[in-house]
Amino acid sequence: MQRIYLDHAATTPVHPEVVEVMRDVLINHYGNPSSIHSFGRESRHILDQARTTIAASVGAKFHEIIFTSGGTEADNLAIIGAARALKANGKHIITSSIEHHAVLHTCEFLEKEGFDITYLPVNEEGVISVDDVKSALREDTILVSIMYGNNEVGSLQPIAEIGQLLQHHSALFHTDAVQAYGVEKIDIRKLHVDFLSVSAHKINGPKGIGFLFVKEGAKFEKRFFGGEQERKRRAGTENIASIAAFAKAVEIAQQTIDERNKKYAEYKQGLMQVLKSKGVEFHINGSAKNSLPHVLNLSFPGTDVEAMLVNLDLAGIAVSSGSACTAGSIEPSHVLVAMFGKESERLQNSIRFSFGMTNHEDEIVKVGETISSIINRLRY
Repeated sequence: MQRIYLDHAATTPVHPEVVEVMRDVLINHYGNPSSIHSFGRESRHILDQARTTIAASVGAKFHEIIFTSGGTEADNLAIIGAARALKANGKHIITSSIEHHAVLHTCEFLEKEGFDITYLPVNEEGVISVDDVKSALREDTILVSIMYGNNEVGSLQPIAEIGQLLQHHSALFHTDAVQAYGVEKIDIRKLHVDFLSVSAHKINGPKGIGFLFVKEGAKFEKRFFGGEQERKRRAGTENIASIAAFAKAVEIAQQTIDERNKKYAEYKQGLMQVLKSKGVEFHINGSAKNSLPHVLNLSFPGTDVEAMLVNLDLAGIAVSSGSACTAGSIEPSHVLVAMFGKESERLQNSIRFSFGMTNHEDEIVKVGETISSIINRLRY
């Protein structure tokens, strides 16, 4: 049976060239980059080259990149680190109601420490209002954390506009760019962000590695204690093999971004065209235009998401839902709840399709035809 993977927003297959880089470093460059002997110096050179490549990808300075274990750690480091460093100036933080749980659960943790969190609403396209950010700002606001692009529905947030607004306020600005990095062209100077989180496994790199951009001069407290790695900001011997592999994935993503985005747009339109030709009723969750190029979230009226996911999986097609299915019950997606309300039918019938390097056009056609077949079978 042909298997089709349309869940690249969850994670991506590692690019073959990235695998080769990682394998070479694991075998041939095992020195500790903090050591002064030749083995250590070789590893330090690889580390420095990777940091240079990754810094350039977002317009950052070399020393503004901190390597982490992934996007979750980067989010935690930025939000908790900034909150604790700035708490003498206030304890108010602004975020959105559709953030990834790496942000939302971190904010909930800080609430227990006495911080006051404002969770901004979104419209039916999953976008926050800059005016809402402006209205929520207070004298004691120390941090604003808004994701760049939503992982479930793909909605892009007005990051540059918020960054411009905060030029007139003392609050620091963090954006979780885990889902956007590699498909959106990001320039941290134009965005006016102080922190930006990224994870390698979303761009065909290995799992367990990411980075946090920290603008020069931005205050935050470190979370790990030990050695003096990452300029004393993140202790622990650097994961050289994964960092080198990450840099290779970044290099490939930067070189192919336009080509890939064009393909993803074609896949989106192609899938919806097949569904229309088969008479399948569906609605787009989010915006058809102001969206991440590789994410498409569709609502299929009259269907059940759990049954759809199971039947698609049996047909060899991997997609996902924002809902958590456990023991026959469904916990609605917090993103869709924020967009449509707790009573909306879309909470029970929405599926996310996310495209990547392994996909091709005939797969998209097959997915559309299979969905049509499954819906007709389940309904009748």
